[in-house]
Amino acid sequence: MDLTKIIIKEVPSILTVYQKRGNQSEMKDRQWYGLSFTHNGQITYTQNGKKFVSDKSNAVILPKGGNYSLFCNKEGTFPVINFECDFLTDTVTLIPMQNVDIVFSEYDKLKNMYIHQNNHLALMSIFYNMLYHITVSSKNSRSFSDIIEFIENNYSDEISNEVLAEKCNMTVEHFRKQFAKTYGISPMQYVINVRINMAKQMLLEEKIKISEISEKCGFSNPYHFCRLFKKKTGITPTSYMEKNKSYKI
Repeated sequence: MDLTKIIIKEVPSILTVYQKRGNQSEMKDRQWYGLSFTHNGQITYTQNGKKFVSDKSNAVILPKGGNYSLFCNKEGTFPVINFECDFLTDTVTLIPMQNVDIVFSEYDKLKNMYIHQNNHLALMSIFYNMLYHITVSSKNSRSFSDIIEFIENNYSDEISNEVLAEKCNMTVEHFRKQFAKTYGISPMQYVINVRINMAKQMLLEEKIKISEISEKCGFSNPYHFCRLFKKKTGITPTSYMEKNKSYKI
């Protein structure tokens, strides 16, 4: 399926769903097409006896009018973009994920645009860019795979451009330019995005204080964490926790 060729007519809703391991549910006559993916969980969709596993490597298209069941194999948060277009598919369809980190960065922009601004053209532009990066591979993004893995494994530690550039055997200036060219954001903004995404996970999974989440995610203090979280998501950590716990795919 070539997602870069579809014509999007409408994006009725954008949400991030939290699923605990073992959760299961049934979908009957789905109202819209849906695009769902994950950063750190896993869901198995079953339709007409056939199973489709959505994880970090595979996004999933959920069919308009479709009937299917889902089972959460591994708990996590699952972005879901509901959209309207001409006929796309009548079955659950897996889409191998390219450029995962770019896609998540674009999703954050998309959700913020949807929540805070009534700008249809800008929202569509971001969504089309996401679809492009989901399906089109990038040589540059593969070259930074070790750096991305390092950030994801060490997000709670102090990370600087100097540290990352040294790991790439690049000058700091060259590293920053190449990273921004590949991912559309600076290395430090990428680090912040990873920390915010991990904070989102902790807010929905763990019954711990905001100050502890702030420390675990590598922020200098709770105030700094709350300010950045609201800037990125449009709501406070507490509001995010309360709003997203009730969402369902």
